[in-house]
Amino acid sequence: MTKAVVCAGLTKDYGQGRGVFDLDLEIERGEILGLVGPNGTGKTTTIRMLMDLIRPDRGSATILGLDSRRDSLAVKRRVGYLPGELPQYPGVTAGYVIGMLAGLRGRVEAGRIAALAERLQLDLGRRYEKLSHGNKQKVHIVQAFMHEPDLLILDEPTLGLDPIVQQEFRKMVTEAVAGGTTVVLSSHVLSEVESVCDRIALIRSGHLLRIGSLVELRTVRAHCVEAVVGRPGDPADLARVPGVTDAEVNGELVTCTLHGPVGPLLAWLTTCEVVELDSRELSLEEVFLTEFAAPADA
Repeated sequence: MTKAVVCAGLTKDYGQGRGVFDLDLEIERGEILGLVGPNGTGKTTTIRMLMDLIRPDRGSATILGLDSRRDSLAVKRRVGYLPGELPQYPGVTAGYVIGMLAGLRGRVEAGRIAALAERLQLDLGRRYEKLSHGNKQKVHIVQAFMHEPDLLILDEPTLGLDPIVQQEFRKMVTEAVAGGTTVVLSSHVLSEVESVCDRIALIRSGHLLRIGSLVELRTVRAHCVEAVVGRPGDPADLARVPGVTDAEVNGELVTCTLHGPVGPLLAWLTTCEVVELDSRELSLEEVFLTEFAAPADA
């Protein structure tokens, strides 16, 4: 079976280091890939090249075995796309907007739109231009899902949604993937990416920095360690323990980040008469901050 998305050397150069450069990326069918990176790092540019809304300067992309440029119309029939910047539709209702898009697309099952609108708590009778951003977002989530596409490309899909609707959206994504759909999701909500995505692509300054599952992104196993001790130790001694960074001693509370084996740290803590000890792996947000705080050429 062909891969859902294949990018080979995909490049769009806007000058002054802005754009996307030499992107090599493969996405398996049925997986959820999260695109993560700061604003202006190239996530939306990548998505727009995949959708043939802008043309690359060089390189190529295939979507579901189809060339993203040569087979642009065929690709769009099989993709559900939610843009990061929502279009405006003055003077018409939300239902009219979705119905018009369904008519252009064709083959949308009767009742599908109403069912999706009900799940997202969207009033189809309200004027689109008077909707809040969150409700406009719901309109475009409906149009992305309504034809049960083979691939969903979602740019900041939960922006403006309340927590209950965000939870329902995640259920919709899970159900779509269970039915064989592939999902590419760009988001600044790192907890959402962490909970939903199979793999995560970190993009910085237009370059693919790293890609993998959250576990794989922790190439050196790192833990946040917090201990309550009976006898406070010297912070300078803690900082010299192999693998320890961000060491702090505040009275009886000891905190640090540990990279690698735990033995040396446990040996130091033992001298401090440990009362309580807690350890957890880095979250996606902490991985993100660590990666993007490092120099670009690191």
